[in-house]
Amino acid sequence: MKIIQLTDTHLMPSGVVVNGVDPEKQLRAAIADIVDKHSDADLLVMTGDLCNHGDPDAYALLKDILAPVPFETRLMLGNHDDRPNFIAAFPDHPRDENGFIQSFIDSEAGRLLFLDSHEAGVIGGIYGDDRMAWLDQTLASAGELPVTVFIHHPPMETRIAHFEKIGMHDDGAVLERLNRHAPGIRHIVFGHIHIPLAGTTAEGIAYSSGQACAHRFITDVDTPNPFWTGGNPCYRIIDLDSQGLRAYSAEVGEIPTDRAPICDGP
Repeated sequence: MKIIQLTDTHLMPSGVVVNGVDPEKQLRAAIADIVDKHSDADLLVMTGDLCNHGDPDAYALLKDILAPVPFETRLMLGNHDDRPNFIAAFPDHPRDENGFIQSFIDSEAGRLLFLDSHEAGVIGGIYGDDRMAWLDQTLASAGELPVTVFIHHPPMETRIAHFEKIGMHDDGAVLERLNRHAPGIRHIVFGHIHIPLAGTTAEGIAYSSGQACAHRFITDVDTPNPFWTGGNPCYRIIDLDSQGLRAYSAEVGEIPTDRAPICDGP
């Protein structure tokens, strides 16, 4: 299964710059590249902070930008989003019985879970009992299927100073529930932190983040107020099959210098 991950696009109404970056320009370039190079993909997942202030004009712009995508899309909410405005713009997007933007897809490589950690007025992630019941039911109904999780806020410690107080405010509850799933968690894919990160939990669950398509940080994990910076529009290509998960980072606008020779080996 070929999945494209985009994260932290922070759209504003057309022409508005955020932290020195034009998020509309970034996302349009990324989507054009995805449509051109990856029309064979099975799924596009946007892991939250779709819009910088969650305003209706920005969601309308997002809908317009995504119109050329020829395959299924799962949009997820981050702390910068607004659930009522999102639902008004995307009324048919999957959500659970309580109105949270949560869903799952079963594939040959297992069950994909899309979790909603957005809470209005909270920068960090919230995943309370109102959502946990759905997660419990969805993990139980997965049976022997391994699970891959998509969420905006990382449900583990990232050890990044800027995010120390704005991570997942759940005392480890989500991760504890995932650890119980006997067939295993293939990977946890998230956004929120704006820079690439990969690791494993103490229990051995692998996780990684995408890099923000809009503004990102100059990586300085020990500084609570790091500098924002720009960069090429970017996304990840996730290859998920019976052998596991592989994630490849892609940037739009890189300048070729020379072509590598074909290596026949050994």
